[in-house]
Amino acid sequence: MATTAAPALRFTRVPHPAPAAADVRAQVLANPGFGTKFSDHMVSIDWSESEGWHNAQILPYGPIALDPAAAVLHYAQEIFEGLKAYRLADGGIALFRPEANAARFNASARRLAMAEIPEDLFIAAVEQLVLTDQDWFPTVEGGSLYLRPFMFASEAFLGVRPAKAYRFMVIASPAGNYFKSGSPAVSIWVSDYTRAAPGGTGAAKCGGNYAASLVPTAEAFARGHDQVLFLDAADHKWIEELGGMNLFFAFDDGSIVTPPLGGTILPGITRESLIALAREEGLTVREERYSLDQWRADAASGKLVETFACGTAAVVTPVGKVADHNGEFTIGSGGPGQLTQKLRQRLVSIQRGEAADTHGWVKKIA
Repeated sequence: MATTAAPALRFTRVPHPAPAAADVRAQVLANPGFGTKFSDHMVSIDWSESEGWHNAQILPYGPIALDPAAAVLHYAQEIFEGLKAYRLADGGIALFRPEANAARFNASARRLAMAEIPEDLFIAAVEQLVLTDQDWFPTVEGGSLYLRPFMFASEAFLGVRPAKAYRFMVIASPAGNYFKSGSPAVSIWVSDYTRAAPGGTGAAKCGGNYAASLVPTAEAFARGHDQVLFLDAADHKWIEELGGMNLFFAFDDGSIVTPPLGGTILPGITRESLIALAREEGLTVREERYSLDQWRADAASGKLVETFACGTAAVVTPVGKVADHNGEFTIGSGGPGQLTQKLRQRLVSIQRGEAADTHGWVKKIA
């Protein structure tokens, strides 16, 4: 549901009656974990068929009043994004490729027949929240402010059609490391379940995709693994992605393979960035199908030297062990490889302003 560009909206600030005390906030920021603590404020913007985008507000973080007949509760019109704000080496604040998040958000909106938000309004909303809650940056090494823009159908009606009213919101969460400390490489379980099928919503960042992954992810956890791997729906042999991350495979000839986008895999922004950085390193990156059987054989022969996963939350994470009903296999030494560490360091250095940003990926917030 395309929308015309809205005129610039002025954000109204609603004073917080009781923001977190400095000592309480400091305690959170010293050990934030991931996704369990939230900053003082949130952004809310409404859209309706008659008014377009309106009512832009910065509000105290808190519960949302929602009609029991709101379409999101019955027909799951809901999408979201994930990006981070970073403290730069010079003390400033920046976002990493927010325009790519805005574009992907609207691609998800189109797939779920939702209103699209002007990209400049998406970015302005994120920046407003970061500036409002900039005291919530973690003090731990590698910490960042994780930002969650999302939108849901707010119209109250019972009928199967696109809603005529939506609410766009942004919340912020101080973030430390996504995976538990002391885990140099993750272990993954190959699921019997399917994440997405051709023609479905696999390329959209919608809650339903993640809800469907919860049972297989729980199975992976129960078997002692950190993540779940999904294969393709048709042949159940081609590697697609983890529960929330894209995969890369590095070989002894200096080449890298990553599964191709085709409607069933989320087009990761970290994935796209790593492809560019690897090619700058002189590496050949191929976007092509790679089977589980070939992965197992290449790991056994030593042809495959590293596997790593990537995403906004975890950034770049080495994969050390893979298991399914036929047994398990180890990749390389089972720990982080040199290429994984090098690409991660290059990406993080750009994100934090410690290395030159030749791509224009870093957007500083005034």
